[in-house]
Amino acid sequence: QDMLEASLDVGHSADYFIAAAAVADYRPIIASQEKLKKLNADDRLSLDLVQNPDILATMAKQHPQTICIGFAAETDDVIKNARNKLSRKGCDWIVANDVSSSTGIVGGQNNTVTILDKDGVEAWEEMSKTEVAFRLAQRIVGTLA
Repeated sequence: QDMLEASLDVGHSADYFIAAAAVADYRPIIASQEKLKKLNADDRLSLDLVQNPDILATMAKQHPQTICIGFAAETDDVIKNARNKLSRKGCDWIVANDVSSSTGIVGGQNNTVTILDKDGVEAWEEMSKTEVAFRLAQRIVGTLA
């Protein structure tokens, strides 16, 4: 909730909003103020979860003048799921990548991303994560001209 409020506070003056933080989709309804201790080896613990606010979708809706860029870390049907996310969230760009265990993306030095926007799909070759960030920044700067 705090991150949503902070994002909305600056959204009216932002040209771009890059939602790169991986905020959890769900949180416990009740947060314990104390450690939950294990009593017996056979004990089970259940947590009731509620959805966190959707920061990207809220920003895109409340600040349509801001170019909203989201990320889609997918394990299957990467382009299809990213296209659905682009539409569902109402954002301008989605940076999609396949994070399935066979790719080595998570914990690795390289990444392969695909940018989706209203104009189509732009697949990038594999490169270092630093180079992905640099090229993404270049793409953003290119829209300012």
